[in-house]
Amino acid sequence: MKKVMIGLLGLVVVGGYLFSQYWYYLPGIISEFVSPIGENQPVTWEQGPSASPSKDNDVDRLPNIVLIVVDDLGVNDIAYYGGGIGGGSLPTPQIDSIAAQGIHFPNGYTGNASCAPSRAALLTGRYPTRVGFEFTPASPQFMKMASGASFKEENVENYPDPRSLGLPGSELTLPEALKEKGYHSLAIGKWHIGGKEGMLPNDQGFDEFLGFLGGGGMFMEEDDPEVVNSKQDFDPIDRFLWPNLKYAVRFNKGDRFKPDSHMTDYFSREAIKAIEANRNRPFFMYLAYNAPHTPLQSEKRDYDALSHIENHTERTYAGMIRGLDRGIGQVLASLEKNGLADNTIVIFTSDNGGAAYVGLPDLNKPYRGWKMTFFEGGIRTPYFIRWPEKIAAGSQYDSPVAHIDIFSTVLAAAGIEPPEDRIIDGKDILKVALDPKQPSLDRPLFWRTGGYKVVQQDGWKLQLLEHNGKTWLFNLNEDPTEQHNLSTSHPEKFNQLRKVLYSLDSQMVEPLWPSLADGSVAVDYTLDKVPDTDHETIIWEN
Repeated sequence: MKKVMIGLLGLVVVGGYLFSQYWYYLPGIISEFVSPIGENQPVTWEQGPSASPSKDNDVDRLPNIVLIVVDDLGVNDIAYYGGGIGGGSLPTPQIDSIAAQGIHFPNGYTGNASCAPSRAALLTGRYPTRVGFEFTPASPQFMKMASGASFKEENVENYPDPRSLGLPGSELTLPEALKEKGYHSLAIGKWHIGGKEGMLPNDQGFDEFLGFLGGGGMFMEEDDPEVVNSKQDFDPIDRFLWPNLKYAVRFNKGDRFKPDSHMTDYFSREAIKAIEANRNRPFFMYLAYNAPHTPLQSEKRDYDALSHIENHTERTYAGMIRGLDRGIGQVLASLEKNGLADNTIVIFTSDNGGAAYVGLPDLNKPYRGWKMTFFEGGIRTPYFIRWPEKIAAGSQYDSPVAHIDIFSTVLAAAGIEPPEDRIIDGKDILKVALDPKQPSLDRPLFWRTGGYKVVQQDGWKLQLLEHNGKTWLFNLNEDPTEQHNLSTSHPEKFNQLRKVLYSLDSQMVEPLWPSLADGSVAVDYTLDKVPDTDHETIIWEN
């Protein structure tokens, strides 16, 4: 009996140790048990009319809309502005063509410095903080692992079911507004703004959905011979993703199943099939790729084509960009093939800037900051619109524009009046960009995550941390890369912007759920290179 007890005690000790070391595998195990993943199954998109409407029919003149949103793309990841991953050695001709054949906004801004709130801004035209969507949905288990000492244990009790964290059904989304003119709306890719009934894509105005509901997914099976993986062992987020994210999608509200190729390639091919199914009726496609978000997984063919890039992580990341550019080109070619290119509005943007936890220093070059900061590197994004029937190739508009503007711009293009029962923060940017008689946009832009608050107006930008009283004031007209903090040398401008900031802040609502962490993020260093000496940091709440 004594030996049995010693054995049991040993098992308990070993089991306790293994749990303490590998507990973060548990969410993925539970997820697969609750929602098993089936083998690949074909997707049949709902077929539109077999023939185009009469040319005299107003419906025929409505533009189609393809909103392409990529995930964590740094402004320096594409070649259009003279940069590009791999020291500028990787061309991105397909993404660049959207700008070259339409209009580019060199001062384009995201809705937030993290993914989910930006997506809420894109689809509602409202500051995410105006609707309480202040933080990116995440489970307490994930946040505790990712944030370490900054975890707010006191907020775990009574914390909502993570699946219920998302965009309230009372918000008016772009696909819901477009129904007024009979648009058929499709969402393909990453959702991340609600995983519970009432918040799912099909509940928020989309007629069809193919993708995944959470914040990320595997691009291929980790052991697939056609994939190259790059793991960032220094990053607790990356360590959590590999065992817990799944290689799976769902169609509408059906069960999960495996794609049949690299996720980027899969979403591109399905987008082409959806375009063909809807070529004879007006459609809105929200094409939300999860590349180049971690986990870093490149198709082997793309990795092999980039042998000149010596750093393995950078080469893998570059391979993901190469596959993304190819897929977007295939989608653009499909519009052309189906005779839809001239009257289709194609919008390209990213949800936020490149992330420090990837470990690559030049993703947002020449701007400072990363995802999870409101420095320019975290919120500046490529922002392109192509619409050959209305926009001359090579157009440019220099005033700041933001994700909140896409809602109003698309509705105006479709001839739909904005709703009058709520504040819409965005503007029709094509109206001002394409008509030289229109005055330039004169409005502040606002960002907030907890006590980290930022306002930008007339080329001046104020950042402040209520946590410790730290402030930064930059004149972006003369200092676009935020090198010179003018907080003390320009008190009049500082006080003016501070007043604007708190006026906007007072209009926002309390977060729909509490933050679970308020950790520091280095402004000028990747996560693996943060020095022990003093350096610039912000405090990011989530």
